[in-house]
Amino acid sequence: SKHQGRVVAVHREDVFIELGSREQGLVPLKQFAEPPEPGVEVTVAVVRFNQEDGLYELRLPGSAASVGDWSDIEEGSVIEVRVTGHNTGGLECEVNRIRGFIPVSQISLYRVEDLAQFVGEKMACVVTEANPDRRNLVLSHRALLEREREESRVELLESLAPGQTREGVVRKLMDFGAFVDLGGVDGLLHVSELGWGRVNHANEVLTEGQTIKVKVLKIDKDSRRISLGYRDMLENPWSDVDHKYPINTQVKGTVVKIMAFGAFVQLEPGIEGLVHISELDHKRVWRVSDVVKEGQEVDVMVKSIDKEKQRISLSIKDTVARPEPEKKGEPTDEELAAAAPKPVARQSNKPLQGGLGRATGGDKFGLNW
Repeated sequence: SKHQGRVVAVHREDVFIELGSREQGLVPLKQFAEPPEPGVEVTVAVVRFNQEDGLYELRLPGSAASVGDWSDIEEGSVIEVRVTGHNTGGLECEVNRIRGFIPVSQISLYRVEDLAQFVGEKMACVVTEANPDRRNLVLSHRALLEREREESRVELLESLAPGQTREGVVRKLMDFGAFVDLGGVDGLLHVSELGWGRVNHANEVLTEGQTIKVKVLKIDKDSRRISLGYRDMLENPWSDVDHKYPINTQVKGTVVKIMAFGAFVQLEPGIEGLVHISELDHKRVWRVSDVVKEGQEVDVMVKSIDKEKQRISLSIKDTVARPEPEKKGEPTDEELAAAAPKPVARQSNKPLQGGLGRATGGDKFGLNW
């Protein structure tokens, strides 16, 4: 267990620590980089209780306990060993002429390919198995790394608070966002927080291994979920939108989305405006896709701006002149005939010619009618 103690005195090779309630312990002086001054508070971990002296044997977190013989080795304690060789199964080591073994899976948090690189090095390990009768000592350096990482996670979670700005490393990119390592704890950077404009995938903005500054948005310490923001680290394009796009000015934009009620036009990354279906053309429009297409560059007129709600109303029809009323075409023949005046019959006072008693005149041609 870990405790907060106060340095009482330094005597020869030991540093005496007061743990409170009249309990005292000692830490080997060699575990300190420099001899501590009396009164300084330090964090220590308990190794064992020495009943003969009535003192706790302590160590600094991350440091190893002294080993004289097998009686100083207990499962769960941390000792420092020297790597003497390696085989396919792991690393051979020894501490004060006691031979031990570190399985290959217990060397590091990650897979290790070259075991020869550790030969000759000193390594702090957790004792996972200690059997003096069989002279069997099994150690784990990974357990110590996991323990330290878990401690750093707890400390980091306690220090995090919404609104803080932290530096992290992008570990993994996903469709829905990116995971950022804040120093032992991963936070989620949702795709909606990657920029002020539309972002379809995290790889459009970030790359794995990239170091970025993020803002802590929300923390759930029970589930250890951390929500992060990135666009707040970028300049907000809406801060001076009313100066960049004054009302009744014509600008160019790109159609990014078509809806039943209109089309969204991007003026720049992060700034989009709506062209209502009634503002697409001077004539009535039944379908938005009949006038514009996604990806099309269009001229628009700025109608209104709501800076707080981040909304801009645009118009396409106001960029072109209203067409004149259509002229009637030339009349057809049928229309002319219908409009022409009807002929008036002539009247005569002379008697009608012909009748049954009148000669036909056929005799002039040799006909006897």
